[in-house]
Amino acid sequence: MHAEELANRFTDFAVSVIKTGKLLCQNYTGKHIYGQLMRSATSAGVNYEEARAAESRTDFNHKMQIVLKEIRETRYWLILIDRTQLIINEDIKQLLNKVDELVSIVTSSVKTSKSNIKNLIFKIF
Repeated sequence: MHAEELANRFTDFAVSVIKTGKLLCQNYTGKHIYGQLMRSATSAGVNYEEARAAESRTDFNHKMQIVLKEIRETRYWLILIDRTQLIINEDIKQLLNKVDELVSIVTSSVKTSKSNIKNLIFKIF
């Protein structure tokens, strides 16, 4: 997957999350969870953009690990919404599918990045 395509997926995902606000913000619990969800979902995309501008492989790896943390937190909030039935429709299932895909992609990228750094270190010595 190309970097630009992944960046667009993060943006599209954040837009979808933002649109859930209308459904969630009808009570205190929903407002709280929506705030947390929105912060983590939008942060994942922003941190991915920072990773794309990384100054070194180590910097890239560090920033991608932050992306992974944020997207996994987003997944947690979506699971919580689903299990508590704060939103009962197909939108939440689609968001869960999208977040699972993003977690998988970023996990793979972090593993590859770590492996590349280790290989580079071994080549130096």
